[in-house]
Amino acid sequence: MANQIEKLSTIAIADIEKVNTLTDANIEKINTLEFAGTTYTVATGGTITTDGNYKVHTFNASGTFTITTLGDDAVVTYLVIAGGGGGYEGGDAWNGGGGAGGYRTASGFSVAATAYTITVAGGGTADTSGSDSIFSSITSTGGGHGASRRTPSVAAASGGSGGGGAEAVHTSGGAGTAGQGNKGGDGGGGRGAGGGGAGSEGNGSSTYTGGSGSSSSITGSSVTRGGGGGGTNAAGGSGGGGAGTDYSDPGANGTANTGGGGGGSGNALDGGAGGSGVVIIRYLFQEA
Repeated sequence: MANQIEKLSTIAIADIEKVNTLTDANIEKINTLEFAGTTYTVATGGTITTDGNYKVHTFNASGTFTITTLGDDAVVTYLVIAGGGGGYEGGDAWNGGGGAGGYRTASGFSVAATAYTITVAGGGTADTSGSDSIFSSITSTGGGHGASRRTPSVAAASGGSGGGGAEAVHTSGGAGTAGQGNKGGDGGGGRGAGGGGAGSEGNGSSTYTGGSGSSSSITGSSVTRGGGGGGTNAAGGSGGGGAGTDYSDPGANGTANTGGGGGGSGNALDGGAGGSGVVIIRYLFQEA
């Protein structure tokens, strides 16, 4: 019995020494492994929703996006849309629809733990171009207003997407901005053309409709924004473009927070106002 106790004691003392040695040598490493983990971004500002493992901040008006904790990936996905251009008023003629506000989107955009001023642009009133929307170094250009053949005649404005041309004078559509939108349609044939959209040029010579918008699933659902305003008596582009009219009614406004262009009009009636823009930011906030 005494021999068994002595043997047990010997083993116990030896094992304890080994355990203590390993613990002393590796305690710093063990603590590091235990407490280190993935850091995820935490931020405030705008209307915040959740899509799976992602947070989405939607700014329908200007505000501040503040990153209080920067995640290990340090990137976001953004959608920045400017205000749409206004359709031109009629005078005694058919005039062009407004171009959609500039449409910019990308993923993997590097950010820092700081406060970002968010500018959400208003749409242009009748006869004026939209304003710019801004997030960090990203600026989307306001949509161009439509053209008018009235005296004095006015050319279609360039912009994120260009305004539509008029029926007889200043028939050329305004230019779009590369990477943001498209050219306005060329007027003629007795009708004003549609403004350019984020997805396609405005239409002239046939349908006179506004250019189509572009779809995004940044919020978790597919939404089309950035439609051009319609020309004479023609539909606005998908994504918030206002419809154009003839001599009976003012042009329709672009839809708010889509950057849609306003519809053109005739007979001294106002063109439609462009729709306001939007800024949306998405980032990973947890792992599945």
